[in-house]
Amino acid sequence: MDEGLEAMPLAAKIFEIRAEASLEEIAEKLNGYKMIEEREEDGEKFELLTEIRDLDLKEDRLEGVFSRDKLIVVNQRGKQVPIIKTTDARIIFRRVEGLTLLTVVQEKHFANAVASLLSHHLFLSYRAITEARISPDVMREFHERNPEGTKVIYFDDLDFVDVDKLALYGDSLKGTSLYEEYLRHGKIYYLVYQVPGTGYVMGLTRNCVITAFTRMPCDEFIGYIDGVIVPLILKSRKG
Repeated sequence: MDEGLEAMPLAAKIFEIRAEASLEEIAEKLNGYKMIEEREEDGEKFELLTEIRDLDLKEDRLEGVFSRDKLIVVNQRGKQVPIIKTTDARIIFRRVEGLTLLTVVQEKHFANAVASLLSHHLFLSYRAITEARISPDVMREFHERNPEGTKVIYFDDLDFVDVDKLALYGDSLKGTSLYEEYLRHGKIYYLVYQVPGTGYVMGLTRNCVITAFTRMPCDEFIGYIDGVIVPLILKSRKG
């Protein structure tokens, strides 16, 4: 695995592939993908590379690395110097119960950009890859399975006037009356919680953004997503 991916703070977002395509077809279309953009800054020419590399196709999953260059300007001993910054994202396509999911291991804005580019490249449509979703009922059930581990709950879709979001944290989580009241007026959107039996603290949103607030190996993070978060998506679809 790329050292940069292991060193970075871990975040991921899960998407759903709406178009019909096998993992073999996706692998074929992504194999050798490379795009070069020429830029000029202060008279100096740069080649910015976007590519997909290290594709690995298995029976029910396709993994690889999406890599994109960006031109940034840094302060170097009092001078503004343009340099190329490369951002990598691990991408995982997975077939599960007739559904194809895409996990992008990067912060949500970069993950959204990756999903948009892949949607257009693979299917010539920006609507072919959409956000995966966890239903409010499944989010509630997930919290109530481990209430003592929850550290923060955010509620949205509130019917209070001029209130978009509310949060419970700290001592407020110990009582149930305020929690039940907020549920009557809104839906759970975001949870911060400790994974049972571990020291890991995670964040999870209804639109499937997962954040590890404590350091953990990338493979373990992906394994947690596969084993815990993906079943929540599947359960939401069945409900």
